[in-house]
Amino acid sequence: MSSPDTSARTSAAPEPPPTPRPATVTSAGRPTDEQLLGARLVPLRRPGRWAAALALLVLFAMLVHTVLTNSRFQWGTVGDYFLNGSILQGLALTLWLTAAVMATGYLLGIGVAVMRLSRNPVLTSLSFGFVWLVRSVPILVQLLFWYELASLYPQLSFGIPFGPEFATVRTAHLFSGVLAAYVGLSLDVAAFSSEIVRGGILSVDPGQAEAAQALGLGRARILRRIVLPQAMPAVVPASGNLLIGMLKATSIVSVIAVQDLLYSAQLIYNQNFLIVPLLLVTTLWYIILTTVLSIGQFYVERHFARGRRRTADRGFWQLFRGNVPLLGRGDGKFAGLS
Repeated sequence: MSSPDTSARTSAAPEPPPTPRPATVTSAGRPTDEQLLGARLVPLRRPGRWAAALALLVLFAMLVHTVLTNSRFQWGTVGDYFLNGSILQGLALTLWLTAAVMATGYLLGIGVAVMRLSRNPVLTSLSFGFVWLVRSVPILVQLLFWYELASLYPQLSFGIPFGPEFATVRTAHLFSGVLAAYVGLSLDVAAFSSEIVRGGILSVDPGQAEAAQALGLGRARILRRIVLPQAMPAVVPASGNLLIGMLKATSIVSVIAVQDLLYSAQLIYNQNFLIVPLLLVTTLWYIILTTVLSIGQFYVERHFARGRRRTADRGFWQLFRGNVPLLGRGDGKFAGLS
């Protein structure tokens, strides 16, 4: 007869683990559930995708090879003129014109967007007519109209409407090529940015403004402190695209003899007939500027998207590698913020 301590130790001994049952096959020859759960996943073969990718890589390699080895591109000449004084002066004018046009255009655009959303039928009609007219006329035609304003209105007068005039200015001396480009491009940006801002304002929950009104805040303060900050995540991506598009659109001012980046290159190749190298210089500068603006747009988007998107905390290179799987391990889906 065993003692109580021995019996307690015997009863408390751990039981051996159960022996796994061997996987069996059903009578119909089909695998069991255990076999299906333990099977190794085999990725789907996609020979068409790999063949298409290989063909595109070969074509891309051929393109790079012909660009680098074709002596007619004259890359040495491109390097000689890349930092030329005239090119840099045109580049500075392009940057100044882009910044001035975007700043003025967005200030006007915010005002037009507020007018479109107002309850005053006169303001709504006038703002709608402005957007409709500016978006309907090509930007080149607008620039030509402003440049030829002196032929329509030789002088501008200031005074009482339909009454005496206090001052008169001759438009022939007032509207130079730079001023005509500034005014025409600013109005074009104002029309497009007003729709961007209006769409961002409409994306904000109306309850936010109603709650602010219940607290006694004025309409201007509600717009400035509550509505616009919440509309920025919807406004920034489209605004970044508009900024990059306007940077490239400034090249159109060369038709009215404004010495921007493109017109500076044209002045040089009209003398030495090195058309392709000078166009490559212009192209490289535009590529550099648009790349810098794209990186800046990414950080601005991440700033306004914090707390809203899970990708807001990811770095630039993480998103870049996620969107270009050849440079790293991709996510399988688009990883951008916009």
